[in-house]
Parts: sequence; structure tokens; C-alpha cells
Amino acid sequence: MLMAKDRKIPAPTPGIESQPFFDAAKESRFLIRKCRACGRAHWYPRAICPFCASADTAWVEASGKGTIYAYSVMRRVPEPFALAYVTLAEGPTMLTNIVDCDLDALRIGQAVEIVFKPAENGLPVPMFKPV
Repeated sequence: MLMAKDRKIPAPTPGIESQPFFDAAKESRFLIRKCRACGRAHWYPRAICPFCASADTAWVEASGKGTIYAYSVMRRVPEPFALAYVTLAEGPTMLTNIVDCDLDALRIGQAVEIVFKPAENGLPVPMFKPV
């Protein structure tokens, strides 16, 4: 059994567009952007919709639920970890880490839920763990 351990990731630098995301993350709330023009949610959060180029986007609270679309376990490092593409219940797919689990038990299609882990500077970063 290969267990995922907590590891510090490089510190994100919030900008004007991403500050609301990090403010919500400090409260364990997961925000994504959703376009009011075409109705589609997108990740990573940005003001312009990547689908229809509308600037009419808004922050919405996401469920924090998803499924593993693809993953890879990094084994040849001092602290093994898993990177994954997780498809959110709201539609977008995001690159993230899978934590708090047996890395050998991960499977494509597995249900996951969000957890926030601190980066090097203490800012909470969204990661996922199996349900």
C-alpha cells in the first residue's frame, strides 16, 4: 500500500482575478467561474469565457464533487504523489493532486471530493480525495 502524504506545493500568487477564489478557499468554499451568456462553467477561473468569449462571467460555488478522468502516480520521488485530471460535477476538468488515500487503489472514474491543503505560503489549494 502506497499512501499519499501531505507535501507542500509551490505557493500560488493571487492576482486581481483570482483573489475571490483564494478568499473563499480560506473558508473551505470552492468557487469556479460560470458564463452568464452561454451558461457553461470553466476552470481555471478567468473573467472571459473560453467557450463564447463573453465577459459576462460570475463566481459560483461548486459542489466540490468530481470523478477521476486520468491520473499518474509519481513514484520516483522522495514523497510519492498522484496528479490527476478530475472532471467536476459542474462540467470542467481540472489538473489537481489526489491526496489522503492509498495511491495504488486509485482508478479512472473513481468519485472524489475536494479538500484544501496549504501551499508553502499557507494559502489553501484545492486537491481531491476519494469518497
